[in-house]
Amino acid sequence: MLLFERSEYLTRVARVKKAMERQNIDVLLVASPANQFWLTGYDGWSFYTPQMVAVSLRQEEPIWIGRKMDSVGAKFTAFLAEKNVVPYPDQYVGSSDLHPMQFVAEELQRRSWDGGTIGVETDDYYYTAKWDALLKKHLTNSKFVDAFLLINRCRMVKSERELEFMRQAGRIAAAAQQAAFDAARPGVRQCDVMAEVYRVTTAGLPEFGGTFPCKPPNAMVGEYCAAPHLSWTDAPLVENDLFYIELGGVRHRYHSPLSRCIYLGKPPERMEYVAKVIAEGLNAVLEKVRPGVVCEELAAAWKAVISRYGIEKDGRIGYPVGIGFPPTWNELTASIRAGDRTELEPNMTFHCIPVIWMENYGLVVSETFEVTDRGVNCLADFPRTLLSKK
Repeated sequence: MLLFERSEYLTRVARVKKAMERQNIDVLLVASPANQFWLTGYDGWSFYTPQMVAVSLRQEEPIWIGRKMDSVGAKFTAFLAEKNVVPYPDQYVGSSDLHPMQFVAEELQRRSWDGGTIGVETDDYYYTAKWDALLKKHLTNSKFVDAFLLINRCRMVKSERELEFMRQAGRIAAAAQQAAFDAARPGVRQCDVMAEVYRVTTAGLPEFGGTFPCKPPNAMVGEYCAAPHLSWTDAPLVENDLFYIELGGVRHRYHSPLSRCIYLGKPPERMEYVAKVIAEGLNAVLEKVRPGVVCEELAAAWKAVISRYGIEKDGRIGYPVGIGFPPTWNELTASIRAGDRTELEPNMTFHCIPVIWMENYGLVVSETFEVTDRGVNCLADFPRTLLSKK
């Protein structure tokens, strides 16, 4: 079953082709699973073997090239005509003599798509140095140019159907944070709290189910809260533990992140103070959101608040989000920080995550929001505070 109408996919393809024309690209090779999903609808856990989507200015639909056994999944999930689902034989998988990029090159040659300029996602997680070398070795009539983030930028403005999925994901995220709060208490293992998070993000709500996230939640307890991007353990929680949880609600690969901290007991006065500053700064950012504002203006609104309280923070406080495939839900195109002049447009979606890292802990209150014609709409409804279980 297709998640979107064929007309929406063709609109996306047309948007990409316009971007290709601006960069004088005749054929675009798409390695990113997130971009493949957005462009064609293809959705399978098959990206551990090479697969590629190719967009030609000369053909209405893209083509999907992947492992033969996964071509069945492409027929189920992609909007493409059967002739545009191109399987390569299993002899190309795990071979020291053959490589799927040789097959990709041969397919482009068969279609006479190899005589012009080919754009490739040079800095994508899934476009390897070997892929690049093999394609250039076999497509000698082609000129290769960098097209990294070309599709990512096209993805930034969401359709109404995409926003519907992200709003549903936001509701799942709020329910997951509530489940974590309800489960967290002294004597309960950290992993058991996170199991509740996984239960909710998978089951979703009665009206709609969830989808597995593109990455595990960041969930740190105690002194581990001083470092980002760590994981929980099987140690039991104890009185006065701080539990930092950054998770994402997910609906059909669309992610709405949400971060909160839980304190098991009465929080220290300084901790409560910093959390209130974060919430105030976040509110200032959200009040600033409207079409035409640029990302650095949001960062300036945050800095103006925390500076009044004598607090400093290096680095960005947010980024665009949407489709997530391992290893990230970040769209990679912009940052809410000084110097970023990306202009907000209606239907863009961002995760604003203004973390303050202290010497012994970190505190966060985050929101995923959509830009509307009138301002901002936050996708989760959850208290913007340091949560405490006194």
